[in-house]
Amino acid sequence: MNFGQTAKSVLATVAPLLGTALGGPFGGLAGSLLSKALGTNDPKAMEAAITSTDPDILLKLKQADNDFQAQMKTLEISEEKLSFDDIANARAREMAVKDTTPRNLAYLIIGFTGLAIAATLAGWTKVDSALAGTLIGYLVAECRSTLTYYFGSSQSSQNKDATIAAIAKQP
Repeated sequence: MNFGQTAKSVLATVAPLLGTALGGPFGGLAGSLLSKALGTNDPKAMEAAITSTDPDILLKLKQADNDFQAQMKTLEISEEKLSFDDIANARAREMAVKDTTPRNLAYLIIGFTGLAIAATLAGWTKVDSALAGTLIGYLVAECRSTLTYYFGSSQSSQNKDATIAAIAKQP
C-alpha cells in the first residue's frame, strides 16, 4: 500500500509496528489487518480514514497494531527480526544490483568525517565552536550509520545496557 506522508506519520505514531511492516515482507498480513480494522480495501479510503481526526479510528489502528503484534508472536517473529530482515534486504539488494554508489558514499562520509574532525582540531578551519560541534556531531552520526550498515550493530551491547539500566533502577 502506498500512503501519503501524513498517513505514514499517523501510522508511525499510533501503530508503529504495523506501519513498519507494511513496506516489508509481512506487508500482506499488516495490510489485511489494517483493511479489516478500517472496514475497507480501497487505499484512498484507508488513507482518508487514517488521516482523519476521529478518535475511534485511532483506537482501531492501535487495536490492529496489537493484533499484528500478537500474530508476530504466534509466528515467533520479533520486532528485532523485522528490523534485521530490513537491513539484510538492503544489503542483499546492493549485492544483487552491484551498484557502487552506496560503497562510494560510505567512503566519502567516513573520509569527510575524519577530515572535518582533523581540520577542526588542528585549527585549519575557523569556525564557531557551536557550529563545529554541530557539524562534527552530525558527521559522526552519519559515519556511525554507515559503519552499522556495513559491519552490523551491536544489538547485544544495547541489550546489555538495557539490562544494566533495569538493574540500577531496582531498590
